[in-house]
Amino acid sequence: MSRPRPRGWSRIATSSSFPAERYLRAVIATPGLTALRDLERAHEMLWEDALRAVPLVERFDGPIVDVGSGGGSPGIPLAVALPDREVTLLDAERRKCDFLREWAPPNASVVWGRAEEQEVESFGVALAKALAQPPVAAEWCLPLVRVGGAAILWLGETADIAAVASVSDRLGGGPPEEYAGLVVIPKVAPTPDGFPRRPGVAKRRPLA
Repeated sequence: MSRPRPRGWSRIATSSSFPAERYLRAVIATPGLTALRDLERAHEMLWEDALRAVPLVERFDGPIVDVGSGGGSPGIPLAVALPDREVTLLDAERRKCDFLREWAPPNASVVWGRAEEQEVESFGVALAKALAQPPVAAEWCLPLVRVGGAAILWLGETADIAAVASVSDRLGGGPPEEYAGLVVIPKVAPTPDGFPRRPGVAKRRPLA
């Protein structure tokens, strides 16, 4: 017998061939990926919350990278919603990358590694959701983005936008633009010399 779907299941989730419900159940069932245990709540927080960024991502051309992808949100829902875009799911933990490879849609690839070790300015959009404090997430994401692209961060209610703006200014970014819990940081100049800093430094010694 089929299980009931959460209320408000998105059109993208139901019209796509991607098994969104099975994917979310797998995220819930796999230790270390999420604290969520309710499918309806997982649908809201891991799927629908990711899809809020679709119109923002569509403003920028080029491949997309989900930095610290973990269980695959926001990268997997956005890859499903934007099947013509290349999406990289980047994570530093091999175990999480193994999970991501099981669920990555055809237009998504998985890379095991740290943001600081990736080629700079090779993406049009870099995403970060529940990755680190926003200034740290901005430092990890902006060097990956080419000029004309953007980093998009999911923020909590207490996020310090001034700190994000300070980091952006040092890394070739423009003023952050807020959109109901999301912030878009446009890349307006090349990544300065000295960035990205060595792995782990951004978290130990944040720029702001």
